[in-house]
Amino acid sequence: MNQGGVATTNGGSGSGSVGVQIHQSRRLPDFLQSVNLKYVKLGYHYLISNLLTLCFIPLIAVISIEASQMNLDDLRQLWVHLQYNLASIIICSAILVFGLTVYIMTRPRPVYLVDYSCYRAPDHLKAPYGRFMEHSKLTGDFDESSLEFQRKILERSGLGEETYVPKAMHNIPPTPSMAAAREEAEEVMFGALDILFHNTNVKPKDIGILVVNCSLFNPTPSLSAMIVNKYKLRGNIRSFNLGGMGCSAGVIAVDLAKDMLQVHRNTYAVVVSTENITQNWYFGNKKSMLIPNCLFRVGGSAVLLSNKSKDRRRAKYKLIHVVRTHRGADDKAFRCVYQEQDDAGKTGVSLSKDLMAIAGGALKTNITTLGPLVLPISEQLLFFTTLVVKKLFNAGIKPYIPDFKLAFDHFCIHAGGRAVIDELEKNLQLLPIHVEASRMTLHRFGNTSSSSIWYELAYIEAKGRMRKRNRVWQIAFGSGFKCNSAVWEALRNVKSSSNGPWEDCIDRYPVKITT
Repeated sequence: MNQGGVATTNGGSGSGSVGVQIHQSRRLPDFLQSVNLKYVKLGYHYLISNLLTLCFIPLIAVISIEASQMNLDDLRQLWVHLQYNLASIIICSAILVFGLTVYIMTRPRPVYLVDYSCYRAPDHLKAPYGRFMEHSKLTGDFDESSLEFQRKILERSGLGEETYVPKAMHNIPPTPSMAAAREEAEEVMFGALDILFHNTNVKPKDIGILVVNCSLFNPTPSLSAMIVNKYKLRGNIRSFNLGGMGCSAGVIAVDLAKDMLQVHRNTYAVVVSTENITQNWYFGNKKSMLIPNCLFRVGGSAVLLSNKSKDRRRAKYKLIHVVRTHRGADDKAFRCVYQEQDDAGKTGVSLSKDLMAIAGGALKTNITTLGPLVLPISEQLLFFTTLVVKKLFNAGIKPYIPDFKLAFDHFCIHAGGRAVIDELEKNLQLLPIHVEASRMTLHRFGNTSSSSIWYELAYIEAKGRMRKRNRVWQIAFGSGFKCNSAVWEALRNVKSSSNGPWEDCIDRYPVKITT
C-alpha cells in the first residue's frame, strides 16, 4: 500500500513536472519573440537616431582619401587661388561675424534652476485618518452619509497617516478666519523661502523677479506683497501674483518667470507655489465638494531661477521646454473643477465626474505639442506613419502611443490623487518606478496642489537617482481646464539639498500602497 502510494505520488509529481515543462516550452517561444522584438525596436531607434552620422561616414572617408592624395603643388595652387580672392574672403568673414553676433544677441537666454525648497509642516499638524474622521464628526457639520463618504475616499486616496492640515482645522470647532489663513500662508511661504535663501546664499535684495501662485486665497495686500514686506525686497522688483489657476499654476509661474528672465538681464527670479486650505475647507454635505477635504494638504515650494551664465556651474537644472494647454473654451472642461456654493450657501470646490476624461483630453493635446520637441525622430516617424495609414486606408488600427520613456528619465506627475497617477501610468505606458515619486509624494504629503511636482523632484534626488544630462518631465493639471508641462535637464549628478522634505524619512520609502 505504501509503495503504491509512493508510486502514485511520484507519478503525480512526474506528470506535474512534465506539465510544467510543457507549459514552459510553450511559453519559451513567446518570451524569445518578445525579447527579439525588444532588441529590434532598440536597433531601429539607434539606427534612426544616428542616421545622419552614419550617412556622413562615407563622405568623410572620401574626403580623407582625396586629401591624402593631394601633393605640395596642389596646396600651393590652392593658396594662390585664395590670395587672388582676398576681397571675397574678407566680405564673407564680415558677414559671418555679423551673423554670429546677431544670433548671440537675439537667441533665448538659458534659464537655470539654481535650487529649490519644499516646506514641511511641524509634526503637531499631522492628520492621520482617525483624527481626521474624529474631528469631522465633532464639527457637527457633516451627516452620517457624508462622514462615511469621506472615510471611503480616505481609504482609497493613497494618502498616508503623516499628511498635514492647517492649525485652524485642528481646533474644535475649526476656526477658518482671515487671520488664520494669513498665518498659514506666511508659515508655508516664509518657511520655504528661508530654506532657499539659506541653501543658495542669495540675498533677498538680489532678487529681481518674484512670481507667487495660490489659487484660492488672494488677500489684499497680495501674497507677493507679503513676501516683499517680510524680506524687504528692492523697490524695483517685478512681482506677480497668480490666482485661480489651479494645481497647474506652478508650471505657469515658471513660464512667466522664464519670459521675464528673457527681458531682464543678469538677475534672479523666485517662484513661490502654494495653496491655502484654512479658508477653503468645505463644511457641507455635497459629495462632489467633500473630495478636496480628503485630498488637499498643507505644502508649498520656492524655486530660484537665474539667467546668469556664471550660475551654470552651481545650478541643478536647465529649463528646456514649457508647454501649456488650455481647454477653457469647452464648457464641460471649464466647469469640471468649479468653486461655488451648495444649496445651503456653503462654499467649496466641486469636482465633476467627467474630470478624468477631460484631463485625458487635455493631456493628449499637451503631448501632441510636446512630442515633436522631445521625442527622438524614430518615435515621431512611427507615430506619423501610423497616422497616415489610419487616415489613408481607414485601417482599424489603434493610434501609436509614443514611448516617452525614450525622451525622459524621470516623471513628476502632479499628485492630484490616486486616479490621476493611475491614468497617466496607463496612458503613457509607464513602469511603476516612473510613478514612484508621485505615489510616494501623495502618500507622505497629500495633494499639495501646484507645489507637488517639486516634492516629487526632491524624492528623486533624495533617492540618488538624478544623473547628469537626465531629463525630467513635470506635468500638472488644473482648473480651467489646463494641462501644463515643464522639461528640465540635469547639469550634474544632483544630490538633495539640506533641509529637504524627505530628509528624515526617505529610508522608509517606497512603501506599499494598499488598495
